[in-house]
Amino acid sequence: MIEIDTQNLECRYFVTYSGVKLPFKLSQQLTDAELHNRNTFFRAYFDDKDQLLFFQKMVYGESELEHRYSYDDNGVLQQAEITDADGDVTVLTFDETGKLIED
Repeated sequence: MIEIDTQNLECRYFVTYSGVKLPFKLSQQLTDAELHNRNTFFRAYFDDKDQLLFFQKMVYGESELEHRYSYDDNGVLQQAEITDADGDVTVLTFDETGKLIED
């Protein structure tokens, strides 16, 4: 499992995402005040390089989906770990160019 300590990361909230390529591009950022009227949103954590490391799709206070990402020193995605609503985990590995390595 990709271990991520969210304590030292910046937490931001979003309405949706765009594209299908990983890592997801979250969009329509929300303020803390805007969260009070929302049942569904994405809670995301970014490092000091503004790289998305971890996000959860929150639905009525429960995590419905999680993505965890790890990058190489050049900022290229190396691994993605996706946990669905049933707790099933899919791990995807990428080469040095960010291309998915097929099993």
